[in-house]
Amino acid sequence: MLIVRPAAERGHANHGWLDSWHSFSFADYRDPRHVQWGPLRVINEDRVQPGQGFGTHSHRDMEIVSYVLEGALGHQDSMGNRSSIVPGEVQRMTAGTGVTHSEFNHDQHAVTHFLQIWFLPALAGLTPGYEQKAYADHEKRGRLCLVVSPDGRQDSVRIHQDACMYAGLFDGDEAASHEIASGRLAYVHVARGALTVDGQRLRAGDALLYRDEPRVTLGDGAQAEVLVFDLPA
Repeated sequence: MLIVRPAAERGHANHGWLDSWHSFSFADYRDPRHVQWGPLRVINEDRVQPGQGFGTHSHRDMEIVSYVLEGALGHQDSMGNRSSIVPGEVQRMTAGTGVTHSEFNHDQHAVTHFLQIWFLPALAGLTPGYEQKAYADHEKRGRLCLVVSPDGRQDSVRIHQDACMYAGLFDGDEAASHEIASGRLAYVHVARGALTVDGQRLRAGDALLYRDEPRVTLGDGAQAEVLVFDLPA
């Protein structure tokens, strides 16, 4: 079964300093058809205006992944981490027993465009943790590069859930596929550009959900950046 999730059907909130699109129920957006897909609980596409950001706030029992598309996202947390996340980098924060953090666009002229992705952890009450790694464009060009996994293989960041996230860049005749093991789910989110995914032409913000399908196939990209999730049911 394949389910197309058009970008325009996502939840939307524009707070002036923040323009946010929600793929799953979040904050004031409630849609019982789109609460989660397996342990994938949140994909928020956020654009933060220059000099603005999220003040200090708390999380617990969530695996939070940030993926920056444009600009830079400043991060500071109660574990003592201070960093700036830029395109090509993936940050993971295990909220576990509780963590506070802030995220800010320190640039006074450019918008920061990023995806914030939440996974439900396999266990509650984990020790909070943090990890950040960079992946060059050539690692993602015309292929799916593993950037998130449960065991940190292939130099991916590690989350506490049996889920994987791949990132890829596709143009023209570049193509790739991903096998889905029996009983597992997949989710494809187009971050930028356009490409064809299993016969569906998807554009930025669109998604394709998989259940009881053997594989994901991608090709015919037009400056496409895509995330593919392999998830337990």
